[in-house]
Amino acid sequence: MNIDLKKLTIATAAAHLKAGDFTAVELTQAYLDLVAAKNREVNAYLEVFTDAITQARAADAVIKDGRQGPLTGIPCAIKDNILIQGRLASAASRMLQNYRAAYDATVIAKLKEAGVVFLGRTNMDEFAMGGSTENSAFGLTKNPHDLSRVAGGSSGGSAAAVAMDGALFALGTDTGGSIRQPASFCGVVGLKPTYGAVSRYGAIAMGSSLDQIGPLAKTVADAELVFKAIRGRDAFDSTTIDENTYNEPYAEHRTSKTAGRKPRVIGVPRHFLKDGVDAAVLGSFEAALASFERKGYEIQEIALPNISAALMVYYIIMPAEVSSNMARYDGVKYGLHIDGKDGIDDYFETRGAGFGREVIRRILLGTYVLSSGYYDAYYNRANAVRKMITDEFHKAFESVDVIATPTAPGPAFKIGEKTTDPVAMYLEDIFTVTANITGMPAISLPCGTVVREGAGLPIGLQLTAGHGHEQRLFDIGRDFLNEE
Repeated sequence: MNIDLKKLTIATAAAHLKAGDFTAVELTQAYLDLVAAKNREVNAYLEVFTDAITQARAADAVIKDGRQGPLTGIPCAIKDNILIQGRLASAASRMLQNYRAAYDATVIAKLKEAGVVFLGRTNMDEFAMGGSTENSAFGLTKNPHDLSRVAGGSSGGSAAAVAMDGALFALGTDTGGSIRQPASFCGVVGLKPTYGAVSRYGAIAMGSSLDQIGPLAKTVADAELVFKAIRGRDAFDSTTIDENTYNEPYAEHRTSKTAGRKPRVIGVPRHFLKDGVDAAVLGSFEAALASFERKGYEIQEIALPNISAALMVYYIIMPAEVSSNMARYDGVKYGLHIDGKDGIDDYFETRGAGFGREVIRRILLGTYVLSSGYYDAYYNRANAVRKMITDEFHKAFESVDVIATPTAPGPAFKIGEKTTDPVAMYLEDIFTVTANITGMPAISLPCGTVVREGAGLPIGLQLTAGHGHEQRLFDIGRDFLNEE
């Protein structure tokens, strides 16, 4: 049969594979052909794996034996900061340009067990530092909907790969919105899980108290499938939690359309949506809320008094953790090495040549806030406000089931538009950083398009839930997108 990649989802692809309508080899080849045709202009992939067809043959053997799982033979893409044993993992940096992973990340081991086909590794902002994938040492990624605009970041390559139909799903990492913002810009679904729900073992660290691995996919159902395949406690990551740690205490809300049952409640912090948000984005957001009301949901305005400080808190804590995590790249143990006059000079020469401008900027910021005389004034105070914001979210979730905001203040911006203004770039994270600061799960859902210069640009709706309540996001997200 002719494989229509645009209409394919994980569920429908699995059904076709089971029915024998096409093989995993044929499906994988269809994706490889599309990537060969489109990737040169989009630059979603840094590398396409030469053994993808071999992987697909192994998946076909599993299917033939009747041992097919929901992800067997499903082609996917992996962000370049997630380790796959024996493969390059550069984090889009010259520092790790020739580094080959010595082991599998836990999420990769789980996906291998599930029988997926790894198509290749995707582009990203260097060491995941950026919101546009313009900071990659190996060229920027363009938005498939408008090649003059960014794909978002830092998981821009993963989002673009799914958006251009170059993979059925992709993995990204999210430290301050790096899955959700590119998902919004590229018109796909992006999930940032609860902190600890998915192991970070084998993910190249940026901000260790903020990072999470999550899926980008075409549908909420697909994102849910991938999340359930990669979640769970891991002995290699002490911050992971058992999937049964949190209960779902909203069973009475599940059938909101049934007479006599309480509808689910969506909280909206409208006081936080007044300044700096594109008018068309706000219009689509209000239309989304109206759609929820027609489906029987209650919209409740909520107050989050300290949410306006979240971005400032994030841009103190994150650079501090960056400064610590980047210290390991010293030109000695692995990665780039440049000879200097002596050992100290080796260190400076290697880091000066290996790190890009944004990485250096964040190392400097982080070193400053951790330095003697400033630690209490900045880092400790930021952590105190972090707890205040988290407590405010907990209080809000006593009366609402999810909190809704736009994912980003506007659609994808022009390539080069914000590269000379770091503050403007950082403001793109204003709605997404709270989920990382609080450790709560959040999902970006496609929420229509806005027209700019004749191009239809996707925008996203973000839903945030309490710790461990990804299922709320999936249930409500499927309802919003009218998924079966």
